[in-house]
Amino acid sequence: MARVFQDHLLAGKVAFITGGGSGINLRIAERFAQHGAKVALMGRTAEKLERAAEGIRAAGGEALGVAGDVRNYGEVEAAIRKTAQEYGLIDILVCGAAGNFPAPVMGMSANGFKAVVDIDLLGTFNTCRAAFDWLRKPGASVISISATFAFMPAAYQAHVGAAKAGVDTLSKTLAIEWASSGVRVNVISPGPIDDTEGIRRLAPGQEARRRAMAAIPLGRFGTRDEIAGLALFLCSDAASFITGAICVCDGGQSLLGSHALVSAVAG
Repeated sequence: MARVFQDHLLAGKVAFITGGGSGINLRIAERFAQHGAKVALMGRTAEKLERAAEGIRAAGGEALGVAGDVRNYGEVEAAIRKTAQEYGLIDILVCGAAGNFPAPVMGMSANGFKAVVDIDLLGTFNTCRAAFDWLRKPGASVISISATFAFMPAAYQAHVGAAKAGVDTLSKTLAIEWASSGVRVNVISPGPIDDTEGIRRLAPGQEARRRAMAAIPLGRFGTRDEIAGLALFLCSDAASFITGAICVCDGGQSLLGSHALVSAVAG
């Protein structure tokens, strides 16, 4: 994490981020910390979380790791309570914990399907439900990390598409129900993002990467920094009248449909 403190856009705010130990969610946490927020990272592996939090602290930010499984409501509740005790009420909630493995429906067990739905959809519900009483209202912001598979069906992603479609609808419902409390709820739907496990599986070699990029109108993969920048915007005062939005960040890839990308990667 670069030591860059700009305008402290989030000075004095507290962010709780699930799946915060790595990938897109960690980059969001780093960006929030760079702008002055105190960040709590939740995930299942305490050692991984502590390494991530230490990296933020080494760059001058404030962070702590709180171990827990989003599928377990009691563990989520305990993690949020610990965060509030350490930092105070929560201003920003990012539901980013997710599971995935590419598999056709007939090559997937019922338990495998359930595991992804439980992490993505049930985990988002658990996090939002447990956090509500600890949110600093009005002005609190909730962001769920979804995927374009929620509205763009793709082979080998039935479990993810079903789970993320649920996340999108849940988030829109919460945007309606929580608006009177001053809580905004939005969704970020990333497309192909470089330096993530998804891209490593989708395009494992240089030729596969080239073909995959050719199937994206902007001609490249997105970056974790671009998703973090979108998250920063959504939880800032600049987005104070935005709620219930599904913010797609995919370089236009979903405009062509999943078949274009899959066909390009397959050659």
